[in-house]
Amino acid sequence: MLSVHGRRPAAVVIEPVARKLLSWGLTPNMVTAGSTAAAVAAAVGLIPTGHHAAAAILMGLIVCTDMVDGTMARLRGGGTRFGATLDASCDRIADGALFGAIALDFALHRPGESVLLALTLIILVASQVTSYVKARAEASGIKVVGGFIERPERLIIGLVSLGLSGFGVPYILAAGLWILCLGSVYTVAERLVIVGRSNIAGEGIAAPEGAREFQRGSRIQEGR
Repeated sequence: MLSVHGRRPAAVVIEPVARKLLSWGLTPNMVTAGSTAAAVAAAVGLIPTGHHAAAAILMGLIVCTDMVDGTMARLRGGGTRFGATLDASCDRIADGALFGAIALDFALHRPGESVLLALTLIILVASQVTSYVKARAEASGIKVVGGFIERPERLIIGLVSLGLSGFGVPYILAAGLWILCLGSVYTVAERLVIVGRSNIAGEGIAAPEGAREFQRGSRIQEGR
């Protein structure tokens, strides 16, 4: 939801930053790779060691660059196919690092909270599937717009609940994980329904070249 409605106000802050980074000779891909490496280091280095507030604040600052690289590409006249692929891949890596580190923290230091560990693992899987459903549908020509829990909501809820838990707010992390788990599973189902209701959802797709060769070989064998 926020990815649809929140970009225009944020651009007022993001664009000057993007222009400054470009003036320093940085490229969008450099910002993408660097911010992802920093996010992974912050998640893996701080969350399992109990520094939840520090991790949330640092990662919150880092993920703000998610719009910077895209703005930099636009200011340069447009992005590239590789840049778009790198950006999407790095988003998945950063998300995986955040929730993987939370799961690791539960596994190492809170063995009595197996339910929360399970919720975190479900979020980890559902967040990847949410993105994959959209990417696969759009590769088939089906436009998927919006969703109940997209990446911005996932990061805001996850980082805020993690940070507040680091400041001693009781039950806030558990509440955040429950919201994200239920919301993420709902979003996967929501996007599948959107795809299923598309006018072209029932159209056939061409088989990959290898599959066509296999089918031809099978027919030859049957004819002997």
